[in-house]
Amino acid sequence: MWLFTSKSFLSVVSDKENPTGDRLLVRSRIMGDIEEVFPDADVMETPYADYRFRAWLPRSEVTQALSRYVEDLDYTNIKDSVRDEDRIRPLMQVWSIMHEHQEAQVHAHNREFI
Repeated sequence: MWLFTSKSFLSVVSDKENPTGDRLLVRSRIMGDIEEVFPDADVMETPYADYRFRAWLPRSEVTQALSRYVEDLDYTNIKDSVRDEDRIRPLMQVWSIMHEHQEAQVHAHNREFI
């Protein structure tokens, strides 16, 4: 799962050894992003991995943190909630690519009915 917040970008995946087990791997490309959502996480740096920063966390802790984030959510547009100039550019690139994908799907669907 990819998770974008106003101050972080995370990848949350299951344990390869135990996919339905009680721990998850939370990954990030940017230093501090994991701690933004999980302040007590023991983050390790993996310089040659695709996600440079990683932390193993109990599934229940991830669930609770994400639930708190949703409960506290007060913005109506994530793009407007991002204050970090360096963070908004890649976020907008993802938004744009997904918008293009949406439009391609709409056009493909409409062609089926012509």
